[in-house]
Amino acid sequence: MATPVDSRRAFDYAARALSSRDRTVAEMRAFLERKRVEPAMIDEVVADLTETGTLDDADYARRFAEDKRSLAGWGSQRIERELERRGVAANHIDAAVGALGTDNERRTALDLLTQRFPRGCPDDRERDRAWRLLVRRGFEPDLSYEVIRAHERGLGEAA
Repeated sequence: MATPVDSRRAFDYAARALSSRDRTVAEMRAFLERKRVEPAMIDEVVADLTETGTLDDADYARRFAEDKRSLAGWGSQRIERELERRGVAANHIDAAVGALGTDNERRTALDLLTQRFPRGCPDDRERDRAWRLLVRRGFEPDLSYEVIRAHERGLGEAA
């Protein structure tokens, strides 16, 4: 039978987990559970890390949303799904995605289309491919249609 993990070792596990990447409270709990840390000790470690600001789901959600929008070109729906999967509370998700704004989302989708379809979408098949790309990236279907039309208008004006 495994010996209980002492406080120092539990904090060492947490520090090691945070040294590789930021984590949510739920991810930290799951990590410590896999290390066979007792539930009471997990509560203590998480409470201490939360109190010191080392674990902060609101900040994590905000930075995650900004990074995925600007670096990966994700839409709000995909960001929301991923944050939910990582155990972030709905109020933090709403605040993080809301802070990005719809204009930013529209601009990101348009940049993605410009990059992937520089000559536009000359036929229905290409427009469908563009729409599916945007929806897979987490943009709402209606926004995707709107952005595809704007992309086509922009190319027509440039010609």
